[in-house]
Amino acid sequence: MAENSTNVRTKMALWGVRATARSLGVVAPGLAASWGERLFLTPRRTRRSRTAEAVLAKGQQRMLKLAGEQVAVWSWGEGPRVLLVHGWSGYGGQLTAFVAPLVEAGFSVVAYDAPGHGVSSGRRSSLPEMAELVAEVGRATGGPFAVVAHSLGASATAVAMRDGLKAERAVFLSPPSDPRGGIWAFGKAMGLSDGVQRRIQARIETRFDMRMRDLALPNFVGLLRVPLRIFHDVGDREVPLAAGEAVAQAWPGATLTRTEGLGHYRILYSPEVVAPAVDFIAEGRPRGEWPVPAVMASAVPSSRSALRLVHGG
Repeated sequence: MAENSTNVRTKMALWGVRATARSLGVVAPGLAASWGERLFLTPRRTRRSRTAEAVLAKGQQRMLKLAGEQVAVWSWGEGPRVLLVHGWSGYGGQLTAFVAPLVEAGFSVVAYDAPGHGVSSGRRSSLPEMAELVAEVGRATGGPFAVVAHSLGASATAVAMRDGLKAERAVFLSPPSDPRGGIWAFGKAMGLSDGVQRRIQARIETRFDMRMRDLALPNFVGLLRVPLRIFHDVGDREVPLAAGEAVAQAWPGATLTRTEGLGHYRILYSPEVVAPAVDFIAEGRPRGEWPVPAVMASAVPSSRSALRLVHGG
């Protein structure tokens, strides 16, 4: 059977980008690194599924001014807050399979689109900026009791915790262990030389005044004492299982559950993941009242309608 014409055009376009990138890397490696950096830091706007749309429509939507951008935030239910954190080129609605079970278990749930993602403003993003947003959304919504985070969102959550975000429980789905692996995978996909990839890393480190190795989870999560449950599929093609295993080994007391046949995205809504994750969060549910943050109560509702690069999602 002949390939779908759209797939053929996509492959031809990618071949053209790779050819151009290889040539540019030879004659002008600095320019290639500048181009590669911009591309690497530009997420794609993923189209929201009908299922996600339906759940988001039932939530209370706000637009909050955070990190200089208009950030779309949704909330459901009452009680201790659980923050849902999407990954690279993702959106808050990707984790909405957790909303109903968590609300039924007595929690309130908060989801958001990071800048450059979903319906939030902005064009570019990065792991350091995503980590800052996890912390800012957490503060703006009263502080999370627990966090459920996917892919690069899990890395961002870990960095935010290292830098002071307080949470009592965490669930990571398909977490990457080292952002340098994302640059390597991106460079390989684009046909960039090792030298250009090193230049891209150096540019990013200069831009954010940090070292990429300091964002590698195994290098710092040993200091964290938050109970963690990890779910990672053995066939994940975006973030290899070895990454989740490395995080689990380095994080004190973490538990890793290996799944099969769920890949990088079906793991977000499979009952064999959602149910035990919610049970794990509920095990530590605090007693008493959980305050409602004033910023969520006073934020102005938004009428904005719903309008992946290899980062590990």
